[in-house]
Amino acid sequence: MIVLGPISWGGLVVVGAVATLLYSLRLQTEVRDDGIYLKMWPLHRSFRRISWSEIERYESKEYSPLRQFGGWGIRWTPGKIAYNVSGDQGIWIERTNGRTVLVGSQHPEEFARAIDESVQ
Repeated sequence: MIVLGPISWGGLVVVGAVATLLYSLRLQTEVRDDGIYLKMWPLHRSFRRISWSEIERYESKEYSPLRQFGGWGIRWTPGKIAYNVSGDQGIWIERTNGRTVLVGSQHPEEFARAIDESVQ
């Protein structure tokens, strides 16, 4: 309060709501017979699907969420979209339309192995 001055109750409520939203973010991924399914709860109510026919190639990689995407969550940059909640590892998916999708994962090797098994 010394630096910023008095804080209103409304501002405190907004800051608290944003902090709660960020803390509650959960990324759910599923590898199924017809593709990869993603849901960022509570932002998505249903899964987003990337079908196998849309995937040109994929690989497990380390990345910098702040430097490459400006943070965590659902992040867009030209030609790329990232779904990440924490950490710096994930699966880079190059799609046939030229766009790239990054799916953050605490276990990228297991994720890539599940994709390998489903594609074959």
